[in-house]
Amino acid sequence: METRVAVIGIIIENSDSIERLNQLLHEFSQYIIGRMGIPYRERKINIISVAIDAPIDKINALTGKIGHLTGVHAKAVYSNLQTH
Repeated sequence: METRVAVIGIIIENSDSIERLNQLLHEFSQYIIGRMGIPYRERKINIISVAIDAPIDKINALTGKIGHLTGVHAKAVYSNLQTH
């Protein structure tokens, strides 16, 4: 199966969605390389970047599910390198 490396950028404006976000990340944990979270207290938001190596459909599914959470925005940036 072909996989790609991507980074999912996540901005959380509604802290009520953090628990569900963590559940989603756990569901896809087999693909996650690492993550970094930054609380931006002055703006009352959280910024998370997730590095992932997965099939494109899995990356899109995770990004879409995250983006449907209330007060959460997510975008994926893909590498051009494909692996098998």
